[in-house]
Amino acid sequence: MAHRTADRVRYDRATAHLDAPLAIVDLDAFDANAADLVRRAGGKPIRIASKSVRCRALLERALAREGFEGIMSFTLAESLWLARTGFTDVLLAYPSADRDGFAELTADPKLARTVTVMVDDLAQLDLIDAARGAGGTETVRVCLELDTSLRKLGGRLRIGALRSPLHSPERIADTARAIGARPGFRVVGIMAYEGHIAGVGDTLKGRPARSLAIRLMQSAARRELAARRAEAVRAVRAVVPDLEFVNGGGTGSVQSTAAENAVTEIAAGSGLYVPRLFDNYTSFRGRPAALFGLPVVRRPGVGVVTVLGGGYPASGAAGPDRLPVPFLPEGLRYDAQEGPGEVQTPLLGSAADDLLIGDKVWFRHAKAGELCERFDRLRLIEGDRVVAEVPTYRGEGKTFL
Repeated sequence: MAHRTADRVRYDRATAHLDAPLAIVDLDAFDANAADLVRRAGGKPIRIASKSVRCRALLERALAREGFEGIMSFTLAESLWLARTGFTDVLLAYPSADRDGFAELTADPKLARTVTVMVDDLAQLDLIDAARGAGGTETVRVCLELDTSLRKLGGRLRIGALRSPLHSPERIADTARAIGARPGFRVVGIMAYEGHIAGVGDTLKGRPARSLAIRLMQSAARRELAARRAEAVRAVRAVVPDLEFVNGGGTGSVQSTAAENAVTEIAAGSGLYVPRLFDNYTSFRGRPAALFGLPVVRRPGVGVVTVLGGGYPASGAAGPDRLPVPFLPEGLRYDAQEGPGEVQTPLLGSAADDLLIGDKVWFRHAKAGELCERFDRLRLIEGDRVVAEVPTYRGEGKTFL
C-alpha cells in the first residue's frame, strides 16, 4: 500500500545515519493510537499497562494526554522504581513474592500511598506480613482480582486465562471481608482482565469458521462477565463502601468494557504500539508505531537476502503468530526451514532483489513491550527525522522479568 511505502521512505531517511539493529517509535502513530484509545474508552480513564511500553519517556508522554491516568505495572520491583521516579498511581497487576520489595513498601509512607498490590489469596498477605521489617508499619493498599474466565458444564469447560481463584461474587466479597478484618491492609480496588476477549483477535485471515467461533465465544463471554462483574462489584462495595476503582478491559475490548457501569477505569497498553497480534480485530484499527530495523548483510541468491538477528519470539503458546513479521519493504517472508534466527535471518520474496547490503528491513514484533527487552533505546521519529533518543527499561539497567 502507498502509505506503507511512504512510511518506509520516512524511516529509512530518518535513520540513514544510524546503524542497525535498532528500534524506533513513530510518534505520529503513537499519538494517533493514544487518541483512539481515549475515544474508545468513552470518557473513562485509561490506566497504562507498563509491560506493553517498557519505556519511561513514552509512559510519561501518554500520561500527559487527557484520558490517561495511572500505571498498571508487572512486578513489585518495577512498581517501586516507578513510584520513586515520579509516577504517582501504580497498580501492580500480578501477585508478588518479592520479600525485599514488600519490606521496602511497608516501611516507606510515599511508596505505600503510591503502590497498590494485587491479591487473590490470603496466603499472599501472610507473605507480606512475614516480609515486614521492624519499620514496616505502613498500611498496604490491596486490589482484588476477579477471575474472568467463562465456565461451562459445571466448570469442566473453561475459556480464559488461568489467573485468580476468585471467580464468584460471593468468594471475592468473602476475601474482601477477611482482608478488612486484618490489620495493615486496606482493599481499594478490583481488577478483572478479560484476556479471552481483549487479547484474542476475532478475524483470522483465511479462517472464517474459526473467526466466527471466536466472535460467538466472545459475545457470550462479554454478556456473562458483564453480569458477574457487576454482581461482584456490588458484593464487594457492600463490604468496602469506599472502593476507589474497578479496573477492566485491555486494548482489544476497550469500548465494550467501558460500556459497563460497574467499571470505573480501563487498562490498555499494547494499543499504543500496535504489534502484529492486534491486526486481527474487527473492533478497531491501529497504526503500527513500534518497529525494529535489521540490516541486510548477505544476498545468497535471487529472491533472498539475509539480515542480522531477528530471532525475537513473543511469549505465549508457541506458534507462527508469536514471531515478528517482516513489514517493510512489503513482500518478504521467512524461509520455512529456518524462520527468524538467533544471529541471522534469511528472507524470501521478490522485494529482496531490490535490497542492497546495508539496507534496513523493518519488522513488527508480535507483542508490544517485549520488543524493548531486545533494545536499550528507542529512536523517536516525527515525519522523516529522529527527534529524540530515549532509554527502554533495559537501557536504564532494569530487567524486571
